[in-house]
Amino acid sequence: MVKKGEIGDKSEKKEKSRWGWIFGAILVVLLATAVASSRNTNNQACNCADSQKYTGIVEDCCCDYETVDSLNEEVLNPLLQELVTTPFFRYFKVKLWCDCPFWPDDGMCRLRDCSVCECEENEFPEIFKKPGRISSQDLVCQEGKPQATVDRTLDRKAFRGWVEIDNPWTSDDETDNAEMTYVNLQLNPERYTGYTGPSARRIWDAIYTENCPRYPSGEFCKEKKVLYKLISGLHSSISIHIAADYLLDEAANVWGKNLQLMYDRVLQYPDRVRNLYFTYLFVLRAVTKAADYLEQAEYDTGNPTEDLKTKSLMKQLLYNPKLQAACPIPFDEAKLWQGQSGPELKQQIQKQFRNISALMDCVGCEKCRLWGKLQVLGLGTALKILFSVDGQDHVDQHLQLQRNEVIALGNLLNRLSESVKLVRQMGPSAEKIMEGQVFSHADQTSTWQRIWTSLSKLRQIM
Repeated sequence: MVKKGEIGDKSEKKEKSRWGWIFGAILVVLLATAVASSRNTNNQACNCADSQKYTGIVEDCCCDYETVDSLNEEVLNPLLQELVTTPFFRYFKVKLWCDCPFWPDDGMCRLRDCSVCECEENEFPEIFKKPGRISSQDLVCQEGKPQATVDRTLDRKAFRGWVEIDNPWTSDDETDNAEMTYVNLQLNPERYTGYTGPSARRIWDAIYTENCPRYPSGEFCKEKKVLYKLISGLHSSISIHIAADYLLDEAANVWGKNLQLMYDRVLQYPDRVRNLYFTYLFVLRAVTKAADYLEQAEYDTGNPTEDLKTKSLMKQLLYNPKLQAACPIPFDEAKLWQGQSGPELKQQIQKQFRNISALMDCVGCEKCRLWGKLQVLGLGTALKILFSVDGQDHVDQHLQLQRNEVIALGNLLNRLSESVKLVRQMGPSAEKIMEGQVFSHADQTSTWQRIWTSLSKLRQIM
């Protein structure tokens, strides 16, 4: 005979068992939903990253993003890549050893590749002094590393027909030949050097906070906005080149692309990409405005074949029919310096840019200093062309450029062109990887929160 209490116990056990099965089934459904949701979110993130992010007219310019990408890929980048390898654009005169005018330099570069090796004059074979004839057998002081070689060229012998006059936008005394060194840019590429930490950050902090602050919305005049966007665009370009040629494994000396660094420093900030395009069009406008001057300039380096090639490439760049048809005036400088305060404002911004130029002497890494000086001089040359000459029709009469300015201008335009190309090539992959990681983590967190809430409610029911 079954007692009344035993029947109650059995019913209670059956009820708990039934709820256990329900609980398990719900848990399985929730887990399946979590996995499916995670997959769907990742797929959506990938699909979103494929869409064109930058469209329409580049802000404050006269050309749209799609046209810039098309012209850069089909016309400008191939020409510039070839132009900068010619002897004329390969050798840059620079003052590498300088005292920082603002603070004692305590910057340390972690990698040997950040240094630009200089030899004593008697260690330089005569053949090194002739453009385009570097012998790997004569690397006496280069520790067997051709990429660290410095090539010196005789100024008065290799280049003729150029004036030596200081640029009002930059701080270097370009006429001080005694302290200048010739560097082969092809053997000292712009890349990752290990120059990081407080010293490197201090340079950019001083540039932005003291000389080029980010403008509050609607409060700064357009001229100051232009200065900020130029520096921001240059900064983006430098970061992109560091990420594109990065030391992935120092022990094995493996170099490659660092997509995460490119995303962290540039791609996740759309304004930095937009400022890169702006700076590219600004410098391109300076080059096309000085077309008559640059076409007639003397590119003699003592190598007739290469010199003719340089002149031909320059002419193709300056008068390219596709460029003239699609984007004849990349940037309209006539809109600036208007009103009675125009001249005073120009002097103020010119002083700020000279300070930025002087800050390049505070860079604690030789190779970074080299490329910093070159690109700031290139930007200063663009400013000189656009704002130191009155009238499109009289450029050849008023404009005077020194050889080093033209070399810096050409190499800067190529660096910006490469950066725009790398954004288009590497950008989608970097954004898919990084955004996929962000969405996946957020979705998983949200899903597990929902599961925990559901389980808590079930426990209360049971």
